[in-house]
Amino acid sequence: MNMSEQAELWKKELYTHLTEELLPFWLKRCRDDVHGGFITHFDEHGDDTGEDEKSLIAQARTVYTMSSLHRNGYGGGRCGEFASHGVDYLLETMWDRDHEGFFWLTDRRGTITDDSKIVYGLSFAVYALSEYTLATQDDRGREYAERTFDLLQKYAADTMYGGYFEMFHRDWTLRGPGSAGGDRKTLDAHMHLMEAFTTLYECTGQDVHRRKLLQQIDIVTKRMLHKKFSTGIPQFFADWKVAPQIKFDTVWGWDRFGDEGTKAQAEDNTSYGHNVEFAWLLLHALDVLHAGTEEHAPIIQAAVDHAVEHGIDREYGGVYVEGSHSGEVYDREKEFWQQAELMIGMLAAYLKFGGADYLTAYEHVHRFVMDRMINHPVGEWWPLMTREGTPIWKHMSHSWKVNYHTLRCCVECIKRLDQI
Repeated sequence: MNMSEQAELWKKELYTHLTEELLPFWLKRCRDDVHGGFITHFDEHGDDTGEDEKSLIAQARTVYTMSSLHRNGYGGGRCGEFASHGVDYLLETMWDRDHEGFFWLTDRRGTITDDSKIVYGLSFAVYALSEYTLATQDDRGREYAERTFDLLQKYAADTMYGGYFEMFHRDWTLRGPGSAGGDRKTLDAHMHLMEAFTTLYECTGQDVHRRKLLQQIDIVTKRMLHKKFSTGIPQFFADWKVAPQIKFDTVWGWDRFGDEGTKAQAEDNTSYGHNVEFAWLLLHALDVLHAGTEEHAPIIQAAVDHAVEHGIDREYGGVYVEGSHSGEVYDREKEFWQQAELMIGMLAAYLKFGGADYLTAYEHVHRFVMDRMINHPVGEWWPLMTREGTPIWKHMSHSWKVNYHTLRCCVECIKRLDQI
C-alpha cells in the first residue's frame, strides 16, 4: 500500500468517527434550550451528570468547535446555529458589564459563581469569537474578540518583562502570589494566547493584532522553551525565572499533582502533548502571517522529534503524558487531548519536513485512539487511560474536557490527510 492509499484509509476512519459518532454525540446533548449556552457534563454512558456548572472554557471551546465545524462544511447548518446560541450566552450572561471581560464560572441558570478574570479562559473567548465571525460573518464575534484583546493589553500585559499575568479578580486587580497565581506565567496560557491571536488576526487583518501575534511567538520561543531541547517549560515567575510547577487555586484541568499541590519532578518536566501542539499551532500561525518558517523550523522540528523519540509508546500505541527534558519518561498514562494534538502535529510535521518517522508515530497514536480511546458505543473519547488502554477516568465531558481537542483533531487531520 502506498502512502496516498494509507492516508485515504486513515481519513475515511476519522471521517466516519467524526460524522457518525463524535459530532452526533454533541449535537444530541449539549444545547441548553432552557437557560442558554451548553451543557457540558456527561458520564461514561453519555448521560447528563446534572453538575450545576458552566465554565468559560467549556462554553467558549464549544463555540469554537461548532464554528470551526460550520466553517469546514460539517453539520448541514446546525453547527452554525449551535455556535450562535453559544455566543448569545457568552455575551448576555458571561460578559461583565461593569468591569468588562468574561466571568470564569456560572451555574446552569446563569448566576455568576466565580467572577474572576482568568487569562486562560479569556484566550479561548478570543479564539472562539474570532472563529465564529470567520464561520458565520456575524460581527458580534469580532467585536467582543477585539474588546477582550484590548482588555488583555490594558490589564494583563507585563510591560516590564513581557508576556502576560494570568490571574485577576473581577475588577482586574492582580491576585496574590503562589497558589493564587498572580506571580506566575504559564506555557499553557501563553501558547493559547498565540493560538487566539492567530485566529483574531485572520479575522480582522489589523496590524496591531499581527504585531501582538509576532510578539507572542517571540515570547514563547525565546522565553518558555528549554534552551537545549526546545521543549516547553510549564511555569515561570514574572521575571522568567523557571518556577516549580504548582497547582493553582483556580484550576483549568485535572493534572495529577501531589498532596502538597506541587508536581513531582516540578522543575524538570515537559508535556509531549503541549510540545507538539505548540509546534503545529506555530506552523499555523506562520501560515496565517504569510511568514516563512526558516527561523523557527529548528525549534519546531526539535519539539516534534523529542515526542517521537521519547513520547510515543511503540508497544501499546499512543503517546505518554510527560517526562524530563532530556528524555526520561515520568508518566506513561494516556490522556485524550495529548493523543489528539499528537495526531495533528505529526501530520503537520510530515507535510512540512517529510520523514517517515512522523507518519509511523501518527499510526501508533491513530490506532490507539481508534481501538482504545474512543468509547465507540457512546461516541466521545475516554479522558485518561492506563498505558495499556484501560479507562482510569470515565466521564465523557466536564468543565475542562469538552469537544475542542477531539473534534478539532478530526477536522484538522482530515484536512492534512487530504494533502498527502
